[in-house]
Amino acid sequence: MELILPVPRKSSKFKRICVFCGSSSGKKTSYSDAALDLGRELVERKIDLVYGGGSVGLMGLLAQKVHEGGCHVTGVIPKALMPSEISGSSVGEVRAVTDMHQRKAEMARQADAFIALPGCYLQVAMEH
Repeated sequence: MELILPVPRKSSKFKRICVFCGSSSGKKTSYSDAALDLGRELVERKIDLVYGGGSVGLMGLLAQKVHEGGCHVTGVIPKALMPSEISGSSVGEVRAVTDMHQRKAEMARQADAFIALPGCYLQVAMEH
């Protein structure tokens, strides 16, 4: 009989990472691939996700992958964007805020680190 041991998961000093990414999938498949790869890496390292709250585009792909992997997902979205960025049911916890400034402040409060993927505006990630 062969003994099969579980593969140890990588660990991280970060518990929650905020990812800025687009509500569109973009023109290149490499953008979607990067979002899915990042999602797998977060799950492997047991890191929870804080993100823009959308269920479409790169945001939706990333959130779904992390949620399916068993990690906690927190979406932060302005109420005005909910009709355009949430299609169907969203995954994890969704926190509705009043505006973009409050969104960035809440994301910063919730996260230990930040990652920017294609589709986000660099000024959004750097401004706060």
